[in-house]
Amino acid sequence: MLRTMTPELLSALILFAFASSITPGPNNIMLMASGVNFGMRRTLPHMLGVSLGHGAMTLILGLGLVRIFELIPWLRSALTIVSVFYLLWLAWKVAHAAPPPDAREGSRPLSFLQAAGFQWVNPKAVYMAVYAQTTFAPEGSGWIGAVIVAGVFAMTNLPSVATWAWGGTQIRRWLRAGARLRIFNWTMAALLVASLYPMLAALLAAEVVSRSFAVVLPPAPPF
Repeated sequence: MLRTMTPELLSALILFAFASSITPGPNNIMLMASGVNFGMRRTLPHMLGVSLGHGAMTLILGLGLVRIFELIPWLRSALTIVSVFYLLWLAWKVAHAAPPPDAREGSRPLSFLQAAGFQWVNPKAVYMAVYAQTTFAPEGSGWIGAVIVAGVFAMTNLPSVATWAWGGTQIRRWLRAGARLRIFNWTMAALLVASLYPMLAALLAAEVVSRSFAVVLPPAPPF
């Protein structure tokens, strides 16, 4: 069964995993902010939660959850709504973060479980997982193909997200001044909110299309 994963397909999967993991998104924005505010060591659980949590989600989607989304369309819309509110809450936390020793009560980096759970309401992460499983898992490979795709993503994702956290630690000294740090945190929070735009635009477009069809389609003939 493993023979169906050709070197060309595997190379394309690795390239997609790297490109989608290293580019800006909610995970990377929060990891850079965490690196600035809490340092690399305290951000490590957050990093591992992102990589292993996304790998686990990719595997579960590949084992059949994608089909459930197709059978129950409203489930994806419900997930989108939850994503909006959760990302807004995270943006508020980033905006009000403070580095030690000035950290206020409740100002702490995401834990492993929080970061892993966040993947399920992170629109970019869900898209990456669904696209990878539907595009790169060899046809007819079953659970083995799902495991390969999830494993490649987890191994590629960790060094990618670590780069963002490390980048945050490198600009930490320059941001030690209170005013600079506040500007940085509020900028990161604004970028998190801005990352909602593609998801909300797609949801609005789908709603407009569905209503258009409802208006255009003639009523069913009487029987």
